[in-house]
Amino acid sequence: MSEIITVGLDLAKHVFQAHGADVSGRAVLRQKLRRDQVLDFFGRLPSCVVAMEACGGAHFWGREIGKLGHEVRLIPPAYVKPFVKRQKNDAADAEAICEAAMRPTMRFVPVKGEETQGAAMVFRIRELLIRQRTQAINALRGHLSEFGQIAPQGAANAARLIAIVEDRDSGLPVDAITALEGLVAALRHIETEIGKLDAEISRRAKGNEVARRLMTIPGIGPLIATALAVLAPPPETFRKGRDFAAWLGLTPRQHSTGGKQRLGATTKMGERSLRRLLIIGANSVIIKRHAHISARPGSWLGDMLTRKPPMLVRVALANKMARIVWALMARGGVYKAPAATA
Repeated sequence: MSEIITVGLDLAKHVFQAHGADVSGRAVLRQKLRRDQVLDFFGRLPSCVVAMEACGGAHFWGREIGKLGHEVRLIPPAYVKPFVKRQKNDAADAEAICEAAMRPTMRFVPVKGEETQGAAMVFRIRELLIRQRTQAINALRGHLSEFGQIAPQGAANAARLIAIVEDRDSGLPVDAITALEGLVAALRHIETEIGKLDAEISRRAKGNEVARRLMTIPGIGPLIATALAVLAPPPETFRKGRDFAAWLGLTPRQHSTGGKQRLGATTKMGERSLRRLLIIGANSVIIKRHAHISARPGSWLGDMLTRKPPMLVRVALANKMARIVWALMARGGVYKAPAATA
């Protein structure tokens, strides 16, 4: 048997599929593995490149297989799909992963450590709780509107809805009050948990040197700075700031041909949470533009606000902020406004 240099591993819950190839790319191994056989199999295998699709359990297996002396490469699933030939099954997926890993221009995802994954989980759970809070508020507003009780939209006005439920003179039926009180209790519990996570994020922002430097950028506070420090890949993963902005999905989608450049809307690829947070941060700069030097009349942002639609300006500013973030993470230092450096 030829020496195996690359193994494509298709991950699953119970049954895994391995596909090994030699230096020429010829298949020399096809094997189905149960979950408890995976580490034993790679422990007996000579050191080689082990490639997997980047998914929920890929980082765990990447760490465990990496401890056995193998070089682990995680590939975004979208980059593996073009290599699947005809029918899709576990064996074909493993072969496609192996072929994709051998491409010299392939892009890989860094394997995350347990601490990094744990820190990222704070933001994931916070997002989930915020969605649940929005659902509870919308449900409360919808049920109260059935009895002619209304309040302005937004989480800030949830207290008005709660006050209606707790007001015994509101005219609500007893059965409705009993049911709505359960919804109010759930809403208050979610608010408490979100507050705890926000406090934890603020604590981490103060203790993280990178986050403290990122907070010098207008529009970036403790939440966004800590999210960038935790969720963003190492800055050396990207050659320049534009590559980082493209990874976030903040660059225009291209559909160019025949030497004619056609640019469309943003790609919205990459890390969705960071993209959304940066756009929210850009929006805060625009709302408070009177307090920011970079938004004064005659500046780039000031001119954009007079010529372009508001949402386009927000995304453009988020793109610019992403490039500044990469520069600070890659080269150190703090943000200095253009007027301060002149």
